[in-house]
Amino acid sequence: MMDGHDIFEVRDLHVRYGRFEAVRGVSFNVEKGGIFGIVGESGSGKSTIAKTLVGLEKPSAGTITCRAKSVQMVFQDAVGSLNPRMTVRETLEETLKVKRNRKDDAASLLRRVGLGEAVLGQYPREMSGGQCQRVSIARALACGSEVLIADEPVSALDVSVQARVLNLLRDLRRDLGLTIILIAHDLAVVKNVCDRVAVMERGVFVDYGEAEAVFANPRSAYTRRLLDAVPDVMRSLQSRSL
Repeated sequence: MMDGHDIFEVRDLHVRYGRFEAVRGVSFNVEKGGIFGIVGESGSGKSTIAKTLVGLEKPSAGTITCRAKSVQMVFQDAVGSLNPRMTVRETLEETLKVKRNRKDDAASLLRRVGLGEAVLGQYPREMSGGQCQRVSIARALACGSEVLIADEPVSALDVSVQARVLNLLRDLRRDLGLTIILIAHDLAVVKNVCDRVAVMERGVFVDYGEAEAVFANPRSAYTRRLLDAVPDVMRSLQSRSL
């Protein structure tokens, strides 16, 4: 049951594409101000859940209850998600205008995600993947987002950049009270970032609960295999003071 601390409640969610059932009876809660991770291999159904939460897909069955006024999504392809004909300034100022956000400006949003004003006049093709992902996050903040759903936000980035982007998400949760749902295909991405985690295989959760408990005592052989495959990004995260 949803309590006063939860911003999302999902119950018995099913998503079908014809005869194929991508999500099969998934239930979970997301606590306000927390970071909830959904981990699984390609085709497991995790991105389908993300798209359903923001309304890009419709549930075939089940219920989704959301208390947030604004939910925004950050996609894996950061460069492709930005308009190639617009500068960073134009992208952010357009969003601020549409959302009637008068408390922020483009420069302040960039500072919030760790970028300087020098990129305001740049186009996506002129920036690195990590910079584009930060601009995408800044654009979500311009919408006044209470919940940020990050769908594989670092999988296209190298290990050192992954660590910086993940630490940025953690800082935004701390500084802004942002609720984050982080979708990933390996446990290294979520292990030191998320409070709660769900491990997904073939449309269902095979492990779910507090991150520390899931990592310390995984119930499924699938989760144990993912833990055995944790790459070097862990060392990059652990070497920093979070």
